[in-house]
Amino acid sequence: MTSNSHDRHIGEVAPRRATVQYPGGLAARYRWTGSGEGAAAFGPTEAGGRLVDLGELVSPDPDRLCRAELRVEGPLGAWTARFASVIFDEPRGVFWDAAGLLVIGYGFLAYGLNGRTGDLAWTHQSATPLIAVLASTRMDHVILQGEVETVAVDAHGVPVWRVAHSDVVAEAELIGGALVLTSYSGDHQALDPRTGLSSTAR
Repeated sequence: MTSNSHDRHIGEVAPRRATVQYPGGLAARYRWTGSGEGAAAFGPTEAGGRLVDLGELVSPDPDRLCRAELRVEGPLGAWTARFASVIFDEPRGVFWDAAGLLVIGYGFLAYGLNGRTGDLAWTHQSATPLIAVLASTRMDHVILQGEVETVAVDAHGVPVWRVAHSDVVAEAELIGGALVLTSYSGDHQALDPRTGLSSTAR
């Protein structure tokens, strides 16, 4: 699944789907759509496993917003989680093996979910839409990349460092041991993903 979807708007959007295979035998299926179209995106819930709706973390009436659903099937069974966003967005996730968490970024919120059970461990609110969620076995945190801020959070969802940006970040990738950020203007910046300190621009 890509992490550079910028077609964010509110309105009727045909349901979209993606399938991702995560480490540990976790097979994930995503469905997402525009505001007020959750019923069309979700349809009948697949049988088996628990269903948790986290939409009320964003709004008391989440079905008026854009919606996403994640269905995970793994060695210990299946579970489903639903999310809400005030903007049209593509959910993005990464399995953080060291913490056993499936970290999902959708809209302005990141969710740390137990990869085996779907239990919510933590959430992190971003000031701007999240464009990437990145993890590595070489880091003891996960990186949540917003449009104007990079935040690293630990296994409990506690920020360990953050870096603000003067230009809007369009893409973020871990390349050659560096966190490489590309702005909308095409400029590149490299950060040490372990500390957030600036590295040589690429």
